[in-house]
Amino acid sequence: MSAISQLETRTQPGDVFSAWASVYDRQENPLLMLEERYLSRILPRIDGRDVLDVGCGTGRWLAQFSQSSRPQSLHGVDPSPEMLAQAAAKHIPELQLSLAGSANLPFKDSTMDVMLASFVLSYEDDLGKAAAEFARVARPGCDVFISDMHPETATSLCWKRSFHIGESELELPAKCWALSEILNVFKAAGFSERAVIEPAFGSPEKDLFASHNRLERFAEAEGLPAIYLLHLTKLEADNNRSLVPGEEKDRLLLSGARCALGPREVIATSITTNNGSVEIVSSHPPTIASQTITSIDLTGYLIFPGLINAHDHLEFALFPRLGRGGYKNAAQWAQDIQRSDAEIIAVHRRIPKRTRLWWGGIRNLLSGVTTVCHHNPIDPSLLAQDFPVHIVSDLGWEHSLAFATDIQAAHSSSGEDRPFVIHACEGIDDQSNEELVSLDTLGVLDQKTVLIHGLALDVRAADLLNSRGTSLIVCPSSNDFLFGKTPRLEVLNSVERLALGSDSPLTAAGDLLDEIRFAYETCKLPAQKLFAMVTDSSASILRIKDGRGSIRSGSPADLIAVRDRQGSPAEILSSLCASDIELVLLSGRVQLASQFIFGRLPDVDRDGLEPLSVDGDIRWLRAPIEDLLRESESVLGEGAVRLGGKSVCRPS
Repeated sequence: MSAISQLETRTQPGDVFSAWASVYDRQENPLLMLEERYLSRILPRIDGRDVLDVGCGTGRWLAQFSQSSRPQSLHGVDPSPEMLAQAAAKHIPELQLSLAGSANLPFKDSTMDVMLASFVLSYEDDLGKAAAEFARVARPGCDVFISDMHPETATSLCWKRSFHIGESELELPAKCWALSEILNVFKAAGFSERAVIEPAFGSPEKDLFASHNRLERFAEAEGLPAIYLLHLTKLEADNNRSLVPGEEKDRLLLSGARCALGPREVIATSITTNNGSVEIVSSHPPTIASQTITSIDLTGYLIFPGLINAHDHLEFALFPRLGRGGYKNAAQWAQDIQRSDAEIIAVHRRIPKRTRLWWGGIRNLLSGVTTVCHHNPIDPSLLAQDFPVHIVSDLGWEHSLAFATDIQAAHSSSGEDRPFVIHACEGIDDQSNEELVSLDTLGVLDQKTVLIHGLALDVRAADLLNSRGTSLIVCPSSNDFLFGKTPRLEVLNSVERLALGSDSPLTAAGDLLDEIRFAYETCKLPAQKLFAMVTDSSASILRIKDGRGSIRSGSPADLIAVRDRQGSPAEILSSLCASDIELVLLSGRVQLASQFIFGRLPDVDRDGLEPLSVDGDIRWLRAPIEDLLRESESVLGEGAVRLGGKSVCRPS
């Protein structure tokens, strides 16, 4: 075993390359493990795009592209016939393979939308020739991703490139191009920088080193960048500007923070936003004229993607918890509160609906939520440009079997590319248990259907959901309050498409962060799973395709910041509460700031923010706080407004 582990090559001919192809997929490699963890976090959607993997080897990335998306075309080139034979043996649908090197690509000009060169450039003798060939084949706006061993760390630790055949170690020569040289060459060829990421080995790689009794190798590299990942974009023909949506305006630089790209993937980075989207994610602050950008110093902070709340009823944000528990199904609860709590309900409904919806948005904003799936008719105020969070509006829905009018019609009218959401199996009695079969009999269990709650589901029911491609959104604190029961962990682990919602204060413990902690501590859901359930998994289930729930170039600049601390991003997220959220950006605009962050904001970003005291913590919000308090207190009384159970008032 070499200094790191069976490190890879691409362009060595003859017996060595042939031998390596025969064992490549069977030998574990910490560099490739690290690359897969981070590169998967910054790749864009490739559905409907022409994709080329340059130096594809045995097709490990081609297989992932085919399984996770639907590219318009999928191509792989490699100079090794043996490597290509291994790729062909994977039987990847619609894959076209060609025997070629990166300096002589067998494609017409301007034919590719996405290009990948994974651990390739170290084997190039002429960077300029390779960059020119990439530029020739790439269409304007093409996304190019390049990865390799980090040159500085490789040099300082004397890493070598080798693999094993039996007891023999075969070493492969490679060049150590400086990162700055690579960027300069590709810039000269017509590419613009979108991401420069330099991750170090983490706990997954440490486990791999340990399994090979090489922990000393991990220790010497700990904290050092082990690989680099570049995301470049092909410029327009005039070479003056890139094809990033929108002109250069409303640009913002977030500097000094660490950035959570995934549940275990975190890097020290700067983020540049432009016209509401993430423009650049870079380990090195980009050189941008100061007059075209404002900046916020986030030293000591950790940046997350804005959270996605997959289930809420926004107009009930000011209501208290209603009901006494011990119910058998949700219909019993609804009937009980309409009878026993009619006066409380009537009082709160005297507050204008628009005001109540705004408080629902603010309740989510305070907990770091930037996108909400509202399970009720979409009021026009929810889609107003100044509403405090994004609302998922392109969906079909019914309330539940008990209160539905025509489920089949609602399901059909939702279209094939929109989610259809419905409360189901919310209870512990036979009626709740039978609802899944009823929905299946109606023919509405399919890939677009999203069930809410599913408390009555067992493992067999989870298997049925998976076979139909149906998704599930859980709100366990609400289940606990109503029925004294939470979803079983074995069931939750069996469901393939799972997200988390906060439900409303009528039944839930609090906001989405409270729900995450409840699911982590009470339901024992793993932190990594919960991270996905409020970010990318939730986005996938709700058919949100613009990159929300992630931090990557081109995604909406929906970002939140908390004080940095020990632990992985997933572990940190599972311990947060609303008082930890100190900054929220919505489409690149400051939507929330703590007192401390407010003091760091440029004047232009302070304009329009109003203060609100939430259980004694002051938050500056881009919302008409004074008007909302006045309208709510006129009904509930001065000082009597509670948002999700928390006291809200004017700061003293």
